[in-house]
Amino acid sequence: MTSADTPGPAEPADPVVRALLDVDGISAAPDATLAELTTLRIGGRPRALLECATAEAVIAAVRELDAAQRPVLVLGGGSNLVVAGGDLDLVVVAVRNQDLQYSDAAGDAAAAGEHLIVRAGAGLNWDDLVADTVERGYGGLECLSGIPGSVGATPVQNVGAYGVEVAQVLHRVRWYDRATGRDEWVTPDALELAYRTSVLKSTDRAVVLEVEFRLTPAGRSEPIRYAELAGRLGVEPGERADAATVRRTVLELRRGKGMVLDDDDNDTWSAGSFFTNPVIRDEVLPEVRNRVAKKLGDGPAGQMPAFAAPGGTKLSAGWLIERAGFGKGYPSSSSPARLSTKHTLALTNRGAATADDVIALARDVRDGVREAFGVELHPEPVWIGCSI
Repeated sequence: MTSADTPGPAEPADPVVRALLDVDGISAAPDATLAELTTLRIGGRPRALLECATAEAVIAAVRELDAAQRPVLVLGGGSNLVVAGGDLDLVVVAVRNQDLQYSDAAGDAAAAGEHLIVRAGAGLNWDDLVADTVERGYGGLECLSGIPGSVGATPVQNVGAYGVEVAQVLHRVRWYDRATGRDEWVTPDALELAYRTSVLKSTDRAVVLEVEFRLTPAGRSEPIRYAELAGRLGVEPGERADAATVRRTVLELRRGKGMVLDDDDNDTWSAGSFFTNPVIRDEVLPEVRNRVAKKLGDGPAGQMPAFAAPGGTKLSAGWLIERAGFGKGYPSSSSPARLSTKHTLALTNRGAATADDVIALARDVRDGVREAFGVELHPEPVWIGCSI
């Protein structure tokens, strides 16, 4: 290699990555670590990190890296990841397109009481989108306020909170199919959306580029189905409310549980709800109640939250975790990784935690719930270079 061919100090060593820097909308972030880019504040250093400001830049980066057989991590807001430390054998493609467009028929839709469509770039901060829709007087996304991450991640895991899931308001998704090389818009049925999952979760099938959602121009919320939220709002379950009021109330509830990101509060340094609410077969429910009764008594067994769900009965992961003996702040104030002091479903980084610390805590909680009640908890985050 001649001196002219030698990469400069700020240039990536990988020739494929260097060539991508000539593409409009692509830039490199030298010396970046995943700890700087994930809400859990954990993760090592990738081979390179490419910031992609447009959908076309995302496509170009993923296409060329796939063709060169480079391991790729497509990164949005970093809110649902547990990443190993050290040097990571992968190139990060950071999706940063943030375009926002409302349908031209907004005025006509409002007059007719119909839905309108908002189209958002996958790299747009999710709560910024929610805030903008509510400020414009549109309803539909308000119950999903305060959820960290990017727009592109929401259909991947069918994000949901306070009785609303993305599946209820999703109109279309634009994705880049990595197998076929097609850039196309698809309807929700193509995603096979289910509880906190889709065909895109934990796979490399496609990259989300843009997302369209249905909104209600009248400024009324989605039906309020979550009992705690309905009580705070003073409405009956199933009723609608003012979208702005719902957003404020949801944010208050989330802050009370440490579920709104705050750089100065380690209780919010998490991947959100770490375990999904388990769904068990209906015939297993009596045995679970029996085990709760043996451990806690008949009263708690009868009061255990249980709801009908596709495939059986849905239980509360947070309720099971606490009743298995894992209280808020577990295991101790000196631990680098521990449960939030506000919400037992959040595993938090107290400032110096590693992936190994988080994994050890997650296994402790998972195994403890299984031993106590015979229920298997499943983690919600995506694992990069490590596993539970």
